[in-house]
Amino acid sequence: MNKLVRNIFIFILIIVFIMAFSNSYLSLSIDNLAYILAIGIDKADENNLLVTFQFSTTTQANEAGTAEKAPAIINSVKASSISSAINLLNGYVGKQLNMSHCKIIIFSEEFALDGISEEVYTLINDTQVRPSANIVISKCPAKDYIENTSPELENLISKYYEIFTNSSQYTGFTADSTIGKFFNNLICTTYQPTAILGGLTSDNLSDESNSDYNKNYNIKSNTAPIEGENGSENIGIAAFHRDKIVGELDALESIAFLTLNNNINRFLVSIPDPINSGRNLDIYLSPKNSPSVKVDTSSSSPFINVSLDFSGQIYSMSDNSEYLKPEVLDTISESCKQYLETLFLNYLYKTSKELKSDINGLGKYALKNFFNTQEFDSYNWHKNYQNAFFKVDINSIVKSGMLITDT
Repeated sequence: MNKLVRNIFIFILIIVFIMAFSNSYLSLSIDNLAYILAIGIDKADENNLLVTFQFSTTTQANEAGTAEKAPAIINSVKASSISSAINLLNGYVGKQLNMSHCKIIIFSEEFALDGISEEVYTLINDTQVRPSANIVISKCPAKDYIENTSPELENLISKYYEIFTNSSQYTGFTADSTIGKFFNNLICTTYQPTAILGGLTSDNLSDESNSDYNKNYNIKSNTAPIEGENGSENIGIAAFHRDKIVGELDALESIAFLTLNNNINRFLVSIPDPINSGRNLDIYLSPKNSPSVKVDTSSSSPFINVSLDFSGQIYSMSDNSEYLKPEVLDTISESCKQYLETLFLNYLYKTSKELKSDINGLGKYALKNFFNTQEFDSYNWHKNYQNAFFKVDINSIVKSGMLITDT
């Protein structure tokens, strides 16, 4: 009898498991899901959003057996919210939208001027959205950004979205800004958020006004002198005060931003050549250690002292043997020091006086001046940061790029 009861119990248990998991298996089958790679958000009429979705596709193989780029699948829907847009598109495509592979979220600059906190909170609250998804503020409509992104060196658009921010480590022209970091900085008392500045590639090669761009690095998305098949570009950083965009950083200012955040390995700058008047030297610089920051909060105008240490190498190729002399290298090091001090001072005062936003989170260095968080909150760091004064100390040692100096 006991054996019969046990067998009946096991049989019922098997039936329960089959019934419980059969429907969920079918609904979560890869054939029943539509994977979103990119989301674009624009303003629409009547207080609606225009939400654009880009879906993953596989590569195609031609007769020779080589992989070809598969055409992008892009759908747009007008709705009152992101959640409503997803719900509407679920019915249109006949599959359940899944955002677990979403690599990038694009907001148009026009939309970001009015604030993006509601959309960020909605997305970060969705367990499918990964905190590592990059966030881009586009100077063109987000829909145009998605439609024009066509990477030349990758067959899979998903791969491009995954790696395009890697260049920030060796150029400093943009940042690896994710929705997770944006959300953390949005609710933090010592930081303000930032995002990648995106736009469309425009042919500026013949524009005489851009003749000094390669020297000054005052380029950003929509103005870069680049010609190519990839219709979108990501140069510069969008600065926020809370959830609203308040300004933009060009390529050179982005280098300063990343350096102060200790998020860059090396970068190239052009400094005045001290031994050849009117010419510039390309110098590859690497931070030797993390920035040293001291903050004096004894008054409502905080005094911030920043110390940075760099090692550099002359990157310009020349047959000028003067660059091998120690005294000339000392002069170049001094020229580099003055250039960098001016760069970082101008950048810091821009964040304080123009942007009025502590996007580097310098407030965290002021925390030790207070006994508790209540005292820090009473100091009102974000407001007093607008009254800040800065001092920048640079130590830079530049070596010749010629191999003979190392032999």
